[in-house]
Amino acid sequence: MIRLFRDWKSLCLALFTVLIFACATLPGAREDGFVSLFDGQSLKGWALVAPQGGGYGVTNGVLYCAKGGGGNLLTEREYADFILRLEFKLEAGGNNGIAIRSPMEGGSLAYTGMELQILDNDAPKYAKLQPAQYHGSVYGIWPAERGALRPIGEWNKQEVTVSGRNIRVVLNGRQILNANLNAVTDINTLLKHPGLLREKGHIGLLGHNDYVEFRNIRIKELPRANLNNIPPDGFVRLFNGENLDGWKGLLARPNDNPTNRVRLTPAQLATEQAKADKRMRASWKVVKAELAFDGKGDSLATARDYADYELLVDWKIEPKGDSGIYLRGNPQVQIWDPRDGGTNAVVGSGGLYNNKVHASTPLRRADLLTGEWNRFRILMLGDRVHIFLNGELVVNNTPLENYWQPDQPLPATGSIELQNHGNNLWFRNLYIREIPRD
Repeated sequence: MIRLFRDWKSLCLALFTVLIFACATLPGAREDGFVSLFDGQSLKGWALVAPQGGGYGVTNGVLYCAKGGGGNLLTEREYADFILRLEFKLEAGGNNGIAIRSPMEGGSLAYTGMELQILDNDAPKYAKLQPAQYHGSVYGIWPAERGALRPIGEWNKQEVTVSGRNIRVVLNGRQILNANLNAVTDINTLLKHPGLLREKGHIGLLGHNDYVEFRNIRIKELPRANLNNIPPDGFVRLFNGENLDGWKGLLARPNDNPTNRVRLTPAQLATEQAKADKRMRASWKVVKAELAFDGKGDSLATARDYADYELLVDWKIEPKGDSGIYLRGNPQVQIWDPRDGGTNAVVGSGGLYNNKVHASTPLRRADLLTGEWNRFRILMLGDRVHIFLNGELVVNNTPLENYWQPDQPLPATGSIELQNHGNNLWFRNLYIREIPRD
C-alpha cells in the first residue's frame, strides 16, 4: 500500500507539472492583470485610419499588415500607463511601428503621438538611418540598443512599459530602451514632437507597406494616482495650496505693461507693488486648496520670471466666464465659455488670442462644461508654444507674439499671470518644469 501511495503521489505530481508547463507555454497564456487586445479572429476593438492598399487583416490567428498596405490601426480605447506585450515577425527589410498615447488620426503618429519603431535593423537599405530610427527606439527622440532581434522569419517577443514619462522596452528578454522623456531638452525635438506631452492615447500598429505579422497582443493597465497639489515627477508647485507664497499682484494700468514697469524707479516700483499686493490679498483667496478669485481685483502674477518650461494649470469658470494665462508677461492663452453664444462659441479655449500674424484660434474645441475643471498643458520654448486642453492638442508649435512691443521679439523671460476679466475664477494644480537652454 505504501508503495502504491508513493506511486500515486508521484504520478499526480508529474501530471501537475506537465499541466503547468503546458499552460505557461501556450500562446496567449493567462497572465495576471493582462487582457487581450487581439482575439485571434478579427479586428474587433481596433479602428483603421487612413488605410493603404490591403490595410490589415487576420489569418490563422495572426494579425498582419498587408504587403503594399498599412495605415494606422489603432485601439478603440485609450490608455495612459500600461505594460504591453506582443509578438511580431518580420520579413527582410520589414518596417512597422507601435503607436503609444496616440490621437485617433492618420498621418505620421511619431509626432502628434509617439512611435516605437519596428524594423529589420540589418537590412542594407537602413544602414544610414539615425540612431533613433532603429528598432525599439522612440522614433526620432530616443535611440534603442541594437542586437536583440531574432533572425528574419522568427517570432520576437517584446514588452513595452509606459509609466508617466518613462518608457521601457524589453526585446527577447533584453532591455533595449529605458527612456525618461523629461530628459529630452533639445528645443527642435520638443517642438517637432508635441506627442511627447500626451498623458494618454491609443495604442496602434503603423504600417509602412511591408508585410509584418503580430500575435498574442495583450495589455495590463497600471494605476495612476492623480492627487491635488502633488506635482508629477520633474515638476514643482507654483501654488502650494495653502497661501499666496510665490505670487504677487499685477501692477495697475499702465504699469501692467512690462515696458512701463522697467521705467519706474526702485522706490516707485516698491510703492506700486505694495498697492498691487494689497488688492491681491483682497480678491485672491485660498479656499479648499484652490485659488479663488472674486472678480473684483486685478490679475495675479508669479513673483519670479521664467524662460522655457512646461506648465500645468487646472482652471474652472462660470457661464460666460472669461480669463487667460499670460506667458512671459504677454497675453495670452485664452480661457472663456465656448457655449455663451458669442463669437468664441466656435473656437473654444486655448488659442493665442492676441496674435495678429500667426494663428490665434485653437485647432479644435476641447472645453468641458462650465463649472467643471479643465486642464492646460503648455510648453513654452523660445517664442513657440504647444498647448493641450483636456488632453487634446489645440496649439501646435505656434509663435506667441509680443503684444506690448509688436515689432520686437518675445522677451526671453517673464512672469506667468492669471488674468482678471471681472469674473469669478478658480485655479488649482499649478505645476512647472523648467527646461534648461542648451
